[in-house]
Amino acid sequence: MLSQWLRCCLLLLLVTWLPWVHAEEAPLKAVATFSILGDMVKAVGGERIQLTTLVGADSDGHVYQPTSADAKTVAQADILFVNGLGFEGWLERLVEASGYKGKVVTATEGITGLPLADGDNHGGVDPHAWQNLANAKTYIQNITRALQDADPVGSAVYAINRDTYLQQLAALEQQLAETIGKLPEDRRSVVTSHDAFGYFAAAYQLKFLAPQGINTETEATAKDVAALIEQIRAEKITAVFVENMVSPRLLEQIAAESGATVGGTLYADALSPADGVAGTYLAMMKHNIETLYQALAAK
Repeated sequence: MLSQWLRCCLLLLLVTWLPWVHAEEAPLKAVATFSILGDMVKAVGGERIQLTTLVGADSDGHVYQPTSADAKTVAQADILFVNGLGFEGWLERLVEASGYKGKVVTATEGITGLPLADGDNHGGVDPHAWQNLANAKTYIQNITRALQDADPVGSAVYAINRDTYLQQLAALEQQLAETIGKLPEDRRSVVTSHDAFGYFAAAYQLKFLAPQGINTETEATAKDVAALIEQIRAEKITAVFVENMVSPRLLEQIAAESGATVGGTLYADALSPADGVAGTYLAMMKHNIETLYQALAAK
C-alpha cells in the first residue's frame, strides 16, 4: 500500500515537474533590429535563444519600413535589442503598433556618440558605433547582462560566450591596428557611399569622405558630388569604395570622373548573407580592413 502511494506521489511530482523544466529550457525569444546587432546577440545567446532579426543581410536599416509581421514578432518577444543613438528611426512606431511591453535593451548604452556637424535626423549623433571594435566590447557586455537578467539559469553559458567573443575582438583589434599602421600618411583617405565610418576613422586614423551624409535617405546634390570629385583630384585619392546595401552607380560615376578606381565593397550597416564574405560582424570588420588596405596600399 505504501509502495503504491509512493509511486502515485512520484508520478504526480514528475507530471508537475516536467512542464516546469520545459518552460525553463525553452529558448528565450529575442528580437534584434538589424543584422550586425543580431549577430552579436546570437554570439552571446547561442542555443539558449530563439533569435529573429528584423532588418536582414544587405538591407538598409535607415530606410526600413516595418511590416505587420514584424509587429507580431515584436509582440511575442521576451526581449528586444536595439542599437539606439537614433539609428532605428522607425522603432518607436513599431513598438507602439506591436503593443510590446517587455524589456528593450539599448546595445550602445554607455557609449558616447560622435557628434555630427549637420545635426541631421539622428539627433546630431552618429549611430554607427559598431564601426569601432572597442565599442563592440560595450555592445557585447550590454547584451550579456540583459540575457543574464532575462534568463538567470543560462548566466554561466552567456558569460562563457561573452569571454570567447571578447577574446576574438581583441585579436581582431590588434590585427586591424597592425594592418592600418602599415599605411603611409598620404594613403589614408577613403571615399565611400555614405558617411557611416566616423567611428572607424576616429579610432584608426583614417579620413572618410562620402557624397551622402549619415543617412541614406538623403540624396547627394550635384554640388556635393562635384566638390567631392575636385577633392579626390586635389588630394590624389586613388580608390573609392562602394557599399553592399547602396547602389554603386554614384560611386562608379565619381570614380570615372575623378580618375580613381573602385577599390572594392565595404560593409557599413548590414552584413552579407551567411555564406558571404561578411556573414558575421567579425568577418565584416576583417573584410573591411583587408579591402581597405589592399586598395590603399596599391601603387
